[in-house]
Amino acid sequence: MPYVNEQSLNITPADRMNDLPTQFFAQLVKKCNARIAEGHDVINLGQGNPDLPTPPHIVASMQAAAANPQYHKYSPFTGYRFLKEAIAHRYKEDYNVDLDPDSEVAILFGGKTGLVELSQILLNPGDVCLVPDPGYPDYWSGVVLSGAEMVMMPLTEANHYLPKYEELKEEELRRAKLMFLNYPNNPTAATADSSFYEKTVQFAREHQIVVASDFAYGAIGFDGNRPISFLETPGAKEVGVEFYTLSKTYNMAGWRVAFALGNKEIIRYINLLQDHMYVSLFGAVQEAAAQALTGPQDSVHALCATYESRRKAMFEALQRIGWQARISQGSFFAWLPVPRPYTSTEFADLLLEKANVVVAPGIGFGTYGEGYVRVGLLAEEARLVEAIERIGALHLF
Repeated sequence: MPYVNEQSLNITPADRMNDLPTQFFAQLVKKCNARIAEGHDVINLGQGNPDLPTPPHIVASMQAAAANPQYHKYSPFTGYRFLKEAIAHRYKEDYNVDLDPDSEVAILFGGKTGLVELSQILLNPGDVCLVPDPGYPDYWSGVVLSGAEMVMMPLTEANHYLPKYEELKEEELRRAKLMFLNYPNNPTAATADSSFYEKTVQFAREHQIVVASDFAYGAIGFDGNRPISFLETPGAKEVGVEFYTLSKTYNMAGWRVAFALGNKEIIRYINLLQDHMYVSLFGAVQEAAAQALTGPQDSVHALCATYESRRKAMFEALQRIGWQARISQGSFFAWLPVPRPYTSTEFADLLLEKANVVVAPGIGFGTYGEGYVRVGLLAEEARLVEAIERIGALHLF
């Protein structure tokens, strides 16, 4: 027999693979799972994974649609028009925004996919992307993969966690082609008002910057205040797109259904890129998603009421232990200051070790996240209160 060299290949990845940011949440999960494996009763409030099931009528729609032989074939590359019509219907009903299903809607494999794709579509090496700090770490991933540069926009409590465009440098703005915004905000739980979005449209026009509005938590507002869609702003479609997902609104995180909405040219490019990467979602998933969007919205209202009740219970518990924090305006998170002298990572590690409570260190969301931890309202009220009481027993406040 001929000699076969069984030495394995020396696999050398492309440089971009080495440049990718560390997957922050993967590390968080690893720490949590290690603690659970040791036999501890861990309350995990560190992730953003909805804890409640998908409403039954959506599940039933999926179950029935799965038997349709039409859906056992490849879906249309850009998805079924009925699903695009459904999201257009929802935006008209909720935000009075008109969307053309054919030219202003792209179906995505989850919001994360679209956010990363957009950087590939718009950015070249040497271009600048404006990114919120603190912000969702997957914005960074897309920018790194494109070879572009990030310029961070600090979000501070003093400015209600809104960026100050006037503080950005002219040289950076000349090279800037894309900007990410996210309200209701992850991780700070802040919201934006219409005047901010009007200012954003003007700023984007002046500097020729595409706005990417991440509206993942758009259904979750408190105290009777409905979060505002960027697309409600006059001129928004001319300067940008909005990303909307069913993950949070309908507890469909595992279904991976989301949309890019708005500017026709950007939507065309998203569809073009996806033509080279995917055939669209399983048709039965698309039918169930359309049912979610066009059917009764009682489950959405009930979900918001649940999160508001949880927020009330948790912030009352925080008050009792002396942990002072800005109350959440939207999303299903709370952004809580770290007591001195701890860093956010030290404090999170302490809570896991001494209280068996998982929180997300603010530094994982950017430099300006240092000094805070993010806590999810993603457990039953009694469990949230128990977590805060465990922390209170450490007498850190």
